[in-house]
Amino acid sequence: MNIFLEISLIGCIICLSFIFYKFKKNQFNVESIQKENNLLKDQLTNSQQEYKRREESLNNTINDLRSSFEKEQLFLSERKEELDLKEKKLLADIANLESQLIEETDNRKKIASQKKSSEVRLGGIAETLAPFLDQFEFDPENCTFLGKPIDYISFGKDTITLIEVKSGNSQLNSKQRTIRDQVKNNQVSWKEIRIK
Repeated sequence: MNIFLEISLIGCIICLSFIFYKFKKNQFNVESIQKENNLLKDQLTNSQQEYKRREESLNNTINDLRSSFEKEQLFLSERKEELDLKEKKLLADIANLESQLIEETDNRKKIASQKKSSEVRLGGIAETLAPFLDQFEFDPENCTFLGKPIDYISFGKDTITLIEVKSGNSQLNSKQRTIRDQVKNNQVSWKEIRIK
């Protein structure tokens, strides 16, 4: 029985050794798992802290952007009001200038009309007084005033002359130019009409 006891005892020792070995191995695994768990907890804590830091940074950035956007909107609103005021002022200035332009145009038309009228009157006076001026080279006794379309006709001893008096920068009108050209081209004739 001794052998049986010895074998049992050896079997128990081996079994105990195996259990102890397994226990140690499990304890090592538990320690390893605990270390890994602690490492994962640290990583999770670090990740959470990093997430919170990033979230806080993003919130700060969003708040800064909101503040900047609100300032920009306020600036744009003020600028728009300023530009609207300038536009109203410029439109008022344009309306005022247009009014002045219309008034000045009317005044210039009146002045031009008065000038033209005075030139016509002055021309009429010059036409009437022409025979008595030094520049008039014909004998006033031989001149007859026609007025239109030619001012005078002079009946000289050798020639009959059609005379148009002009003052200032005035030019011959188209009818007067036609008469001048007809005289130069010898297209003048005599016609006697008898009435019974």
